[in-house]
Amino acid sequence: MTTEERFERIEHVTAGIAEERRKDRQEYKELWRDTQRQIHELALETRLRFDQIGDRLEQVGNRIDRLAAESRAQDKALGERIDQMVSAIGQILTKQPPAAEDN
Repeated sequence: MTTEERFERIEHVTAGIAEERRKDRQEYKELWRDTQRQIHELALETRLRFDQIGDRLEQVGNRIDRLAAESRAQDKALGERIDQMVSAIGQILTKQPPAAEDN
């Protein structure tokens, strides 16, 4: 093999390696873009999920507040009914004549 043939062979191998590197760089760029797109999509989906969770938590909080208010109102009404019953029992007891003792 002559020197010229060796140089041609080296140039051919070098060109092949350069082409492989170019293809690798292109593939890496495509992978990078795809990864960035997936990260972006995941971030958007995560944000939507957090927004949905936030909305649901707000609904649950509002429901708890409403139920607490209802519970307080029912507790107040029950307290008033108990007070009325105790008062009525007291009035009945004061109207009854004292019981005669048997000896």
